[in-house]
Amino acid sequence: MSRVGKYPVDVPAGVTVSIADGVFKAKGKLGELSVPLSSHIEAEIAEGKVAVRPVNDAAQARMMWGTTRALIATAVKGVSEGFSKALEINGTGYRAAVQGSNLVMNLGFSHDVVYPIPQGIKISTPRPTAILVEGIDKQRVGQVALDIRSYRKPEPYKGKGVRYETETIRRKEGKKK
Repeated sequence: MSRVGKYPVDVPAGVTVSIADGVFKAKGKLGELSVPLSSHIEAEIAEGKVAVRPVNDAAQARMMWGTTRALIATAVKGVSEGFSKALEINGTGYRAAVQGSNLVMNLGFSHDVVYPIPQGIKISTPRPTAILVEGIDKQRVGQVALDIRSYRKPEPYKGKGVRYETETIRRKEGKKK
């Protein structure tokens, strides 16, 4: 029995939702997202809420119940509010700047790291040591933030590198004389 799937998804004002041909579509002020629905799941829209339930009692249907409800909830939230991930850059001389459609980072290599900004994602640098990734698709925002972080992961001795703003780095003690 899914605990997540039992609760209906509230549709905020300004968001229109529809279900057609096994695809859930949400359209809001920030854009439009679609979620393919599994054949094991049926969804219905009633009174400003989207309810999801399994077609039968099969194991696959029970697994997809909560997953589908969560995907629908993130699609609705994405088109109404959007998602963001904040990254911090630590290190002497490490910095980032948006130049045109590229994010240019100086991360201690002999060359600048140039990351092309994908379509549908907005990247800004409020400070030279801060990067903000925003978009309507939660998965893509997280993937872009992970790609940027992977260029120079934070190391445990000095904490240098790119880390999530909420991430804490477990620091190690260095060599002793």
